[in-house]
Amino acid sequence: MRFSEELRRDADPIFQSIRNHPFVQGIQQASLGRDQIVHYVQQDYLYLTTYAKVYGLGLAKCRTREEMQDFHRRIGFILNDEVHPHITLCRVAGVSYESLQVGATLAPTAQHYMSHMLLCAQTGSLGEVLATVLPCHWTYVDLATDIMARDAPTADHPFYDWIAFYAARDMQVGLADLCGWIDNYAATAGEEDKLRMRAAFMVSCQLERRFFEMAYSLEKW
Repeated sequence: MRFSEELRRDADPIFQSIRNHPFVQGIQQASLGRDQIVHYVQQDYLYLTTYAKVYGLGLAKCRTREEMQDFHRRIGFILNDEVHPHITLCRVAGVSYESLQVGATLAPTAQHYMSHMLLCAQTGSLGEVLATVLPCHWTYVDLATDIMARDAPTADHPFYDWIAFYAARDMQVGLADLCGWIDNYAATAGEEDKLRMRAAFMVSCQLERRFFEMAYSLEKW
């Protein structure tokens, strides 16, 4: 069993919990409240800004120019392409995306998640960077493809563009590439490094689930 498969197996209860979380169900059923959407977009905008920085810190740990190019592409995707699902949510909520980028205060879970990723990127190995960023990509592809498979939403669904974005083939290919990279790294990594990778991955998975809870419950300090 590949290392990424082991990680996915161990985190399966969390993935299932995310699929069934009320926030994700609200996406699926188009029943989210405006305040929940706004809170999510504000926090995710701040989170993704840090997510890009984590890739930037990880780039310095890369061993080849090809690895650097991969991280560089992923930073560009975060800063440019992931604007589109945010705009979809803002359209449903009837708010301007630009207006949500100013003055937002970090919620506890978002701050915890960002601090976790930055710590891994600053003090950990390249493997830890890969492991800490993987759940964000994986959980969204998983929940979106699950919604597509179960409900087959059509273009008239209010959240169709959001769901389709994360279920798209490009997202799945990017996920497969990231899993392949982490498998190749783990094949020659020491046991202590792999233990830290596993711990980083599981914490990020838990915080992905908590992120949806944060948005659904309008979590604040």
